Amino acid sequence: MFDYSTQQGLYSAAQTRALDRHAIEKGGIAGGILMARAAAAAWELLLQRWPEPRRIQVVCGTGNNGGDGYLLADIAHKRGFPVTVWQVGDAGRIAGDALRAREQALANGVVVAPFARDCLAAEGVLVDALLGTGLGGEVRPAQYEAIVAMNAAGLPLLALDIPSGLCADSGRVLGAAVKADATATFIVAKRGLYTGAGPACCGDIHLATIGVPRASLAANPAAVQRLDLYSLLAQWPARKPDAHKGDCGRVVVVGGDDGMGGAILLAAEAALRCGAGLVSAATRERHVSALLARCPEAMARGVRGGQDLAPMLAAVDAIALGPGLGQSSWSEQLFQAACDQAACDQAACEAQDKTLVVDADGLNLLAGGAGGVRFPRQDWVLTPHPGEAARLLGTDTAAIQADRFAAVQALQARYGGVVVLKGKGSLICDGRHLLLSDYGNPGMASGGMGDVLSGVIAALLAQGLAPLDAAALGVCLHGAAADSAAGAGQRGLLASDLLAPMRELLG
Repeated sequence: MFDYSTQQGLYSAAQTRALDRHAIEKGGIAGGILMARAAAAAWELLLQRWPEPRRIQVVCGTGNNGGDGYLLADIAHKRGFPVTVWQVGDAGRIAGDALRAREQALANGVVVAPFARDCLAAEGVLVDALLGTGLGGEVRPAQYEAIVAMNAAGLPLLALDIPSGLCADSGRVLGAAVKADATATFIVAKRGLYTGAGPACCGDIHLATIGVPRASLAANPAAVQRLDLYSLLAQWPARKPDAHKGDCGRVVVVGGDDGMGGAILLAAEAALRCGAGLVSAATRERHVSALLARCPEAMARGVRGGQDLAPMLAAVDAIALGPGLGQSSWSEQLFQAACDQAACDQAACEAQDKTLVVDADGLNLLAGGAGGVRFPRQDWVLTPHPGEAARLLGTDTAAIQADRFAAVQALQARYGGVVVLKGKGSLICDGRHLLLSDYGNPGMASGGMGDVLSGVIAALLAQGLAPLDAAALGVCLHGAAADSAAGAGQRGLLASDLLAPMRELLG
């Protein structure tokens, strides 16, 4: 089992506030000091990204995020840069450390004016200090207008802590959200920055811990971990010098109904390229010749139904079920045969060490109740994209994307095993761990990517990794390979382009 405590923690808004309180009450750090450190860190990032800006405009709200903005403006003014603060909302509502920050900026001569339509000058750098992590509902009209204006200004844009209008917990846009070029986030990384709409709104994310004590972090552990591929690979032992193909696991890939033979080919080849010792493909007879011509290392066999499939599943370590499977009567037979073959209770699973990876039409058949398959069960890894996740939960894609963390936890609670909710900021959940992988890029929006992932995870399972570890490493490897392959451009990136980079990353 991998040690996930070594991964970067991602925090909710409530956890971040608890950390802030602990640092103030137990760590003896005044709130104003933390605010000053945040402003200084943001100023340093601004100058790194945009040296010698002609002008700086800071859009401030009435909370502590606005206080960060006022102190940044004060720093800029002291350094001799032209700076203006545009105040959104009633300044009379500003209190505490934020009020002291505003008073300091005013006393030092910073120009402050009420935000108005068309007030933003068309030069320099824009700083978003409007709304922080405490936003709980849709943005109000005045805030909405300011967010729209910032996005329309066409200026380099730095967000403080979180882009205004983005939910820190889910990555959902709350009516409207700033689209920043960079985000300086403070104390800890917020989980909503890395999934859903978060990456598109944040730009480059820079974390400034601003001196929060280790004791504060220990008292408030993160519930989500952001995965690092290389630290996971470092935990996976190298092959023994005398390893042979039987030691490296046996995979059967099941799918490839009429017109979808490419899907099972991609899954089988991905399993081979990721180290499975023996890979078989159970598919339509008409696809066998093409599959062998492309990948002679795979053992392809035509199957007419569930009875033909059963003998192929008897002595395998992992089954990839779903690539190109379709939803015909043939598909349903194979689906039921694979699920029946792998069916076992928790104790039997551990002894049998056979796990299903269910993807694509395997998930659609599951959602439709095919074969009367019972769940929850612990012997599978489910890998839905948001549309498939919606069908599995009886909802719509918008509801899944509105809170991806809640969705993956609901899927795991209902179906058991390990669930991978694919998408930007893919999530992996086994009921005890909640993991996030932010590898990958928009070039992956092409057919066959999911088929490759199912083969990858099956190969890792066959080589002895536990289901959670195989899913976590597989998702990271898949996304990192796509990032490598996208060096030649994102448009036109093919699923098969990931095979060579994956092998290189595995070493």
